[in-house]
Amino acid sequence: MEIKKEILKITKELIKIKTDPDNLKELSKALDYVKSFLKAYTIENFESNGSKSVLVYNSNKRPEKFDLLLNCHLDIIPGKDFQYSPVIKGDKLYGVGAMDMKGNLVAAMLAFKHACKNSDKKIAIQFVTDEEIGGFNGTKYQIQEGLKTNFVLATEPTNFDIVNEAKGALQLEISHKGQTAHGAYTWKGENSVLQLQKLLSKILKKYPIPKKAHGKTTVNVAGFICENQSFNKVPDNAKILLDIRFEPKEYSKILSKFEKLICNNFEIKINAFEAPLNVPKKNDYLQLLKKITENQINGKIKFYRANGSSDARHFTKVGTPGIEFGPIGHGIGCDDEWVSIDSLVDYYYIIKEFILRV
Repeated sequence: MEIKKEILKITKELIKIKTDPDNLKELSKALDYVKSFLKAYTIENFESNGSKSVLVYNSNKRPEKFDLLLNCHLDIIPGKDFQYSPVIKGDKLYGVGAMDMKGNLVAAMLAFKHACKNSDKKIAIQFVTDEEIGGFNGTKYQIQEGLKTNFVLATEPTNFDIVNEAKGALQLEISHKGQTAHGAYTWKGENSVLQLQKLLSKILKKYPIPKKAHGKTTVNVAGFICENQSFNKVPDNAKILLDIRFEPKEYSKILSKFEKLICNNFEIKINAFEAPLNVPKKNDYLQLLKKITENQINGKIKFYRANGSSDARHFTKVGTPGIEFGPIGHGIGCDDEWVSIDSLVDYYYIIKEFILRV
């Protein structure tokens, strides 16, 4: 089958499968569907806290360390019902997860399937089902189970540019315990809501919300929780949820910065502390990928720093360089998400050559 038709056929079938992060049945169905195309290779199955994932490689036994690993996720940002019915308009394939990352995944999977027949390198491809909710039971779990590689390429959408740097993530739950009192006698209590409001003002003064993308640490106030629902009571407990995205150079000091800023009147719980990506542009893998891509698309590409993150960060945390690289598309998480069909074909050939030459 012509590669373009094959990529389209499989991608359209995957889009129809409702792989929302909490839909374990459909995620398992999608995982089995992908595995059906790779029966010629060794497949390891994993499961952690209900989340399934697989590791596929071109040897009978898992090597101590792979030369290259492709990282792919099947879970998506949930869409509206009509988005699970793929539509083609010109060069664009519309559908939820088309760009992030079902089209990318299929092109990379087929490149792996076809290239590894002729490669003596130790190559693997990883399919997980929980990237959109942190990747802790997929990618991270496989690493805990001994997965090692010299380099990881996360097949995230990047419009053919290469994400070699990405901010790290620190998620904090900050609680305050005050003193309750009757709402008519506010001076007799200590209002936890007001205390957290003061703290937020201090944090946002130091880390104001930017008007556009920039290279500084940002703070998202993700939630404000208070148990009290009575008008005539001073609330004596409340908490806020902060999602902090920090620059790679701040990795070693970002936590202490916030601990000093928050001080002793509050209780701090660390929900997540994820490493940033930071791979030098001169890295041999990056230079090879850049050269192959520019030859395939007959144009120039650039390296850039992403504000968000991917499962590649789990490898970064254990000292493995990782990047994000994917085809052309638009509208992640929106009603009109699409991926360029021609770019999926280019992506297939880029990944295939990268595997053969790595």
